Amino acid sequence: MKHRNFKMDTEWSMIHYPDKPSGFGILIIGDERHFVDENSSFWTQNEGKAALIHKLEEAGYTIFYSNLFGRNWGSNEAVQMAKTLYGYVTRTEILNDKIHIIAEGMGALAALKLMDVMGDKIRSAVFINPILSVKNHLNQEKEHKFFYKKLLKELAASYKTESSKVIELVNTYDEQYLIENLKSPVKIIHVLSGGKAYKQSNMLKQLSVKWKDEEAPISVYYIVPEKMQLMGTQMIGFFKKYEKVV
Repeated sequence: MKHRNFKMDTEWSMIHYPDKPSGFGILIIGDERHFVDENSSFWTQNEGKAALIHKLEEAGYTIFYSNLFGRNWGSNEAVQMAKTLYGYVTRTEILNDKIHIIAEGMGALAALKLMDVMGDKIRSAVFINPILSVKNHLNQEKEHKFFYKKLLKELAASYKTESSKVIELVNTYDEQYLIENLKSPVKIIHVLSGGKAYKQSNMLKQLSVKWKDEEAPISVYYIVPEKMQLMGTQMIGFFKKYEKVV
C-alpha cells in the first residue's frame, strides 16, 4: 500500500494513495480502537480493515484519516481537526472537494457533526455499527459497571469536564436534530455479531420505520460476520451513486 504519515498539531494523520486515482476521496472516522502513529495505523494493522482499504484503493479512492485525539466521542475538538484535515488534503492532493465519509462506531458521532457543518461538501457517508447517540449508549452501558465508569471518564476527558457533570452535559445534546437534518445520503452497515449488536439492530429497525416515514436519506444494510468481505463492494456501489462531478 502506498501511504504517507504526517502530523497536524499534536495528531498523526495518514493518506492512502491508489494506483489509478479516480479523483474522489474518502475520510475515515474510526471507532474506539482506531489510532494513527508516525509509522502505521489501526487500518493497516488490522487484517480486515487493511483488506477494506485495499478494495477501496483498487476502486480508485484516495483515503485519509487522523488519530483525532483517540477516543474522542464526537468532541468538537475532533470535529474541528477532521475539518482541518479535509481542508489540507483537498488543497494538497488532486481531489474533488466533495468527499465521502466512512465512520465506525463512536466515529459516527463526529461524522454527524461534521456533515452538519460541511453541508454539500459531503457526497455521502457509510456508517458501520454506528453509535448515533451518546445518551443512548450511556444508558446501554449502565448494566456493565466497569465499562460505564470507564466511558464516563473518557467522555469527561473528551468534553473537558468532570465525570460528575458528564450526564448533565450529554442530556443537553440533540443528536436527533443532526440525523433529522441530514443533507447527504447515509448507508448504515450493521454487522450482526454478539448480543449487543442484536440489541442495536432492534433499535435500528424502530428508527428505520421513523426514517422511512420522514423520508430521511438513510438506508440500513444488515450483514453477518461471515459475509464481511462483501462490505467493500457494498460501500463502493453506494458511493458511486453520488459521484456525478458537479
